[in-house]
Amino acid sequence: MKKENLFLCMGSACHQLGVYEVLPKLQSLISEHQLEDEIELKGSFCLETCSDGIVMKFRNQVFSKISPENIEKKFTEEILPHIKKTEEITYGQ
Repeated sequence: MKKENLFLCMGSACHQLGVYEVLPKLQSLISEHQLEDEIELKGSFCLETCSDGIVMKFRNQVFSKISPENIEKKFTEEILPHIKKTEEITYGQ
């Protein structure tokens, strides 16, 4: 099974907004939801939505307005459902 890339913007604007506080929390969430075999977390240069807070991208879906304070909620409510939906389509579950 090939892993899907989940990109986390590491550009200067996201750096200023606390991406290095988001990163360990995100790694923990991926582990907590047992996605290590399915998701490859990768740093990315600017995803070009600097005014929308820290940004992540999974396939063609962009998730913005992420912060160290809301990463758990954003992951659970927005990012995880998109990953799970993709799994169902890909694996027919």
